Amino acid sequence: MDDPVLLSRLQFAITIMFHYIFPPMTIGLGVVLVALEGLWLKTKNDLYHKQAKFWTRIFGIIFALGVASGIVMEFQFGTNWADYSRCVGDIFGSPLAAEGIFAFFLESGFLAILLFGWDKVGPKMHFLSSCMVALGAHFSAIWIIVANSWMQTPAGYKLVEVNGKIQAHITSFYDVVFNPSTVDRLTHALAGCWLAGTTLVLSVSAWYILKKRFTGGSEKSFKVALVIGLIGVAGMGITGDSSAREVSVHQPAKFAAMEGVMESGAPQDLHLIGWMNPSTHEVTGISIPYLLTLLTHHDLDTSITGMNDIPQDERPPILPVFYSFHLMILIGCALAALFLAGLWGWKRGWLFQKRWLLWCFVFSVLGPQIANQAGWAVAELGRQPWIVYGILRTEHAVSPTLTAAEALSSLGMFFVIYALLLALFLYQITHKIHKGPDQEAGEDDGAGEGKLQVPFVKD
Repeated sequence: MDDPVLLSRLQFAITIMFHYIFPPMTIGLGVVLVALEGLWLKTKNDLYHKQAKFWTRIFGIIFALGVASGIVMEFQFGTNWADYSRCVGDIFGSPLAAEGIFAFFLESGFLAILLFGWDKVGPKMHFLSSCMVALGAHFSAIWIIVANSWMQTPAGYKLVEVNGKIQAHITSFYDVVFNPSTVDRLTHALAGCWLAGTTLVLSVSAWYILKKRFTGGSEKSFKVALVIGLIGVAGMGITGDSSAREVSVHQPAKFAAMEGVMESGAPQDLHLIGWMNPSTHEVTGISIPYLLTLLTHHDLDTSITGMNDIPQDERPPILPVFYSFHLMILIGCALAALFLAGLWGWKRGWLFQKRWLLWCFVFSVLGPQIANQAGWAVAELGRQPWIVYGILRTEHAVSPTLTAAEALSSLGMFFVIYALLLALFLYQITHKIHKGPDQEAGEDDGAGEGKLQVPFVKD
C-alpha cells in the first residue's frame, strides 16, 4: 500500500459511501414528515401528530450524522486532491458554494423550529418549517448533483493556462448547471432518496405492527410511506431508463461496462442476470435478445459501442461496474414488486394481516441503501480513468506532496472515527425506535384508528 493515488481514492470512497447513508434518508424522510404533518392539519387526527413528532426525532439523529460525515469530504479536496482543486476549482467550487448559501442555511435555519418548536410556534408555522427543511434538503441534493454531473459531462467551460498549468474556467454558469447529465442524474438520485426515507418508515412501522405496538399510528405512517415510495419506485424506473440512454451518448465506455458489451454492433441483447468471465469478459446468463439496442436507441439498427473499441488506457474497471449496475437493477425490481404487493394488499384489505409481507417490509430498508451505494459505484468507477471526464485523469489530480504514509494514516483514522460514528448512530436510532412514540398515561400500545383522547405531553 505505497500508492498515494490508490490510498486517496480508497479514503474518498470510504468517506463518501459512509456519508451517503444519511442524506438520502433525510431527503425521503423530509417528504414523509411534510405528508404526516399536513394530514394532521387536515384531519386533526392526533395519531398523525404523534407519528410526525416521532419521525422528527429520528430525522434529527440522521441529519446530525449527515452533517458530521459530510464535512470531511470538502477538506479532502485540499489535502488529498490539490491538483484537482487547482484545475477545476473555479467551476467545482461554485455549486458547492451555492449549496451552502441556498440549501444548507435554508435547511438548518428551519431545523430548530422543526425539532424544538412543537410547543413554541403554531401548527401552521411548524408545518412551514417541515416544508422548508424538506425543500432545503432537496436543494442541497440539486447542487451536489450539479457538481458531480459536471465531472461526468463537463460543459460551459474553457481551458486556460495559468502559471504553466491548465485550468478550467467558467464561460456559462447556466451550461455548468444544466450540463448534459444533470437532470437525469438528479431525478434518478432523488427517486433513490425517496425510497431510502420511505423504506425506513415502512420498516419500523411494519416492525411495530408485527409486535402489536403503536399499531394505530404505525398503520397510518405505513400507508403514507407506501404512497410516497410508490412514486419513488416509478420515478426510479423512468429516470433510470433516461439516465442510461444519456450515458450511452456521453460516456460510451461506462455504458459498455454497465451492460457487458464487448463488441460494437446492433442489435445487442440485454443481460438480466449473468456472470462475467474475468479474463474474456464474456457474459453468461439470462438475456433478452435485441432489447438493449431497442431500449437505448428505440430502434434495432443503431450500433452500440463495445469495450473493444475503447482505447485500453480509457477503459473503466469492467467487472465491478457490471456487477454493481446489475445489483442496482435487481434491487430496484425487487422493491417495485414489494411496493406493488403492498398496494394490492391495501386495496384488498389484507395488507396488515400478512406477516410474511410485513417481514419483507421490515428488511426493505436495506434495499435502497445497497442500491444507492451500487449506483454510486457505477457512476464513479465507470468514469475512470477520468476524475473529470475527458479533461483530467485521476492519477494527475492527487496532491503532489502527499505521501503514501500520510494517506494511509488518514485513511486509518477516518475508518476508526466512522466506525465509532456508525456505532453511535445505530445505538441512538435503535434506542429511539425501541422507545417509540411518546406514551400517554393509560394509552394502549395497540391504539386503533381513532383520535387520542388526551393531548401530548411536552417533550
